[in-house]
Amino acid sequence: MSETSHGIGGLSFDAKKRAWPNEMNVFIALIAIIVIFEILGQVLPYMKGQSLLFDFNTNRDGTILNMVRLKIIILQVSIIGIIAIGSTQVIISGGIDLSPGSIVGLTAMVAMSFAQTALVNGNPNPKAIFGEAWMDLPVIVPIVVAIAVGTFAGLVNGLLVAYTRIPPFIATLGMMVAARGAAKWWSKGQPISFPTEPFGAIGNGMSGWSPVVIFIGLAILFHFILKYTVYGKHTYAIGSNEDAARMSGIKVDRHKVLVYTIAGILAGLSALVLASKNLTAQAGMGVMYELDAIAMTVIGGVSLAGGRGSIVGTVLGALIFGVIISGFTYLRLDAYYQEMVKGIIIVAAVVLDQWRRQRAAARA
Repeated sequence: MSETSHGIGGLSFDAKKRAWPNEMNVFIALIAIIVIFEILGQVLPYMKGQSLLFDFNTNRDGTILNMVRLKIIILQVSIIGIIAIGSTQVIISGGIDLSPGSIVGLTAMVAMSFAQTALVNGNPNPKAIFGEAWMDLPVIVPIVVAIAVGTFAGLVNGLLVAYTRIPPFIATLGMMVAARGAAKWWSKGQPISFPTEPFGAIGNGMSGWSPVVIFIGLAILFHFILKYTVYGKHTYAIGSNEDAARMSGIKVDRHKVLVYTIAGILAGLSALVLASKNLTAQAGMGVMYELDAIAMTVIGGVSLAGGRGSIVGTVLGALIFGVIISGFTYLRLDAYYQEMVKGIIIVAAVVLDQWRRQRAAARA
C-alpha cells in the first residue's frame, strides 16, 4: 500500500511536513531550562548540591517538590501573566501595546481610593483620599472602578489605532505616558493604603494562591475564546492579512477596538490583584510590566508579525520567565543580570520567530 494518501483534487499528504505544535517546542525549552538549573545546582561548588524545584531531604510537604519555590515562581509571573493574555491577543491581531504597565499604575491608584477603610487601629485613615462617605464601600465598587478605568484606557487605545491610523506603537506609547502622569497626579504622588479586608482578600486569599487562580482561570477562558469563537477567528485573520480580512467582510476597525479594550480590561484586573496583594497602591506600580508581558508572549511563540500564537504558549512563556528569574536568584546572581538576560531572551525569541517564518515560507 502506498505511503502517500491522496485527498481532494489529488492533493497528497506528506507526513514529513506535519506541523509540530509550537507549544511543544516551548514546553521542551521549559524542561531544558529547568534541567540546566538543576545541573548547575549540583556542579557549582558554592551551591552544595542544592535543587531548584526539588526537596529530596526534608519532604516537608509530602512531595519531592519544593513547594515554597514553586509557589514563588508561579506567583511572580501570574500578575504580569494576566497582562500577557491581553498582549497575546493584541500581537496576534498584528498590533502592539506599550501601555499596560502605566494602566496598572493608574488603575491601582484609582481603585485603591475606593477600597479604603475609615479607621486604622481606631484612628481615622491617615491615607484617606475621599471623605467618610466613600470609606468601607462594598468590595464590588473598587472592582468595578478598576474594570472601568482599564476599559476606558483600552478603548482609547483601540479608537486611536483603528480610526486615526496612528501606528499602534505611537498610540499606546502616548497612553503609556499619559496614564503614568495621571497616576502621579491622582494623589500628588503619595501612596494610597489601608484597604478593607474583603479587598485585601482578592490578592491574598486561598493562602496566597488567588493571583495564580485568577491568572489560570483567565488563561483557560481566553484560550477557548481564541480557539473556538468568531472573535478568535477574526483576530487571527486580521493579524495574518488585514486587507484580506477586510475584503472577507470582517469589521476590522471595530474588532481592533475590541481587542485593545479587552487588553485594557485585563491590565485593570492585573492592577486590582497587584494593589490587593500589596495592600497599597503607588504611582510607580507596573513599570516595565508591558515589556515583561511582551517577552512572555514572544517566548511563548506568538509572532510579532501577527496571525500566529496561542494562550497556551503564553502561559508556558510566563513559566519560562518565572523559572529564569527564580533560577538566577537560586544561583545567587545579582539582580541586574536578570535584566540583561531578559533583553537577550527577547531578541533571541524574535530571531527564532523570524527563522521559523522564513523556514515555513521556504517549505510552502
